[in-house]
Amino acid sequence: MQAVLRSSAEDFQVTELPAFAPSGDGEHLLLTIEKRGQNTVQVAKWLAQWAGVGEMAVSYAGQKDRHALTVQRFSVHLPGKDSPDPASFAPEGVRVLEAARHNRKLQRGALTGNRFTLVLRQVQGERAVIQTRLEQIAARGLPNWFGEQRFGHGGGNIGQALAMFAGRRVRRDQRSILLSAARSQLFNQVLAARVAAGNWDSALEGEVWQLNGSRSVFGPEEFTSALAERLAGFDIHPSAPLWGEGELRSSGAARELEEQALADEVALRLRAGLEKAELRQERRSLRLKPDGLSWQWLGEDVLQLRFALPPGCYATALVHELGEAVDAGQAARARTPLAGNADEAVDTPAG
Repeated sequence: MQAVLRSSAEDFQVTELPAFAPSGDGEHLLLTIEKRGQNTVQVAKWLAQWAGVGEMAVSYAGQKDRHALTVQRFSVHLPGKDSPDPASFAPEGVRVLEAARHNRKLQRGALTGNRFTLVLRQVQGERAVIQTRLEQIAARGLPNWFGEQRFGHGGGNIGQALAMFAGRRVRRDQRSILLSAARSQLFNQVLAARVAAGNWDSALEGEVWQLNGSRSVFGPEEFTSALAERLAGFDIHPSAPLWGEGELRSSGAARELEEQALADEVALRLRAGLEKAELRQERRSLRLKPDGLSWQWLGEDVLQLRFALPPGCYATALVHELGEAVDAGQAARARTPLAGNADEAVDTPAG
C-alpha cells in the first residue's frame, strides 16, 4: 500500500483517554482542550499567561502533535483564586471543551491511552490485500516501534544526542528530547533484530515479560504452558531494554540477541551516554495490540482507521505495517530543530 497521511489536521485526530474523573473541588482547574495547529507546550504557556500564574503551575498528561486535531487535558494550579472564565481562553485553533476543579495536579502519563482517527488519502494497493493485513494486525498485533517523530528530521536527534554526550551543552528541554531519542534508537535496534528473526511476539530463553497496560515486568523464568496461554491472550508481552544504568534483566538467548543488536559503535556510544546521564535500566513491550481497530473506505482511494493505543505508543507504527505512507506533516516538523514524540502520549520520562 502507498498513501498520504496527515493531509490536514482533521486527517489525524487524537483524543486522550482520561485516567480519572475530576473531583469537583480543589486548588487545580482541570481543562479538556481541543487544539488544531498548535503544540502542547505552547498551549501550556498561553494557559499560564491567561491564568496569571507561572508556567510551572500548568501541567499536562501527554504531548500531542501540532499537525493534528487533538483533545487533551491540562491542569492549572490556582490556590486561593477563582477560576477564570474558560470561554475567555480562545487562542487561534484552541477551545476549551470542559472545565472542572480538581484536588490534584495533573501528572505526566495520567491517561489510559489515546484514541485515534486517521484518514489515509491517495491510497494505492489492492483492497483485498489491505483488508487481509488489517485483519492480521487486529488478530496478532504489531511491532511496538518508536515512530520517526521521536528522532527528528532525518534522524538528526541521534547525532545531536551523540554531540551532547561528547560535551555539547543543551537546554534542559532539549536534553530530555535527546535522551529519549537515544533510548528509542537502541530499543528500535533490538526490535528490528527480533523482527528479522521472526520472534518479536514469541518467547526466547531468558525473556523478560511486561504486563499488558502496565510498566510492570517479571522474569526471566521457565516458559510454561501458563505463560504461553497468557502470551496468546495478550496479557503479557516480550520486552526489550530502555537503556540506562544497571544490568540487563534478560538472560540466555534473549540477552544474547539484545547485546548483539547493540554492539555497533554508535549504539555503544549511546549506551555510555545514557548510563552517564544516570537513567535507570527499564523495559518496553516489543508487541502492541490496537484496541477496537476498525476501518472504512470513505472513497475510492480514501481509507479511515479507528483504534486506541496505550500511552507512549505510536499510531504511525500501525500505518507502517500497512505499507508506505508519505506524512504530509513531516515538512512542517522539519522546520523544528528538535522534534520530540509528536503524535502520542508521553513515554517513560527521560532525564
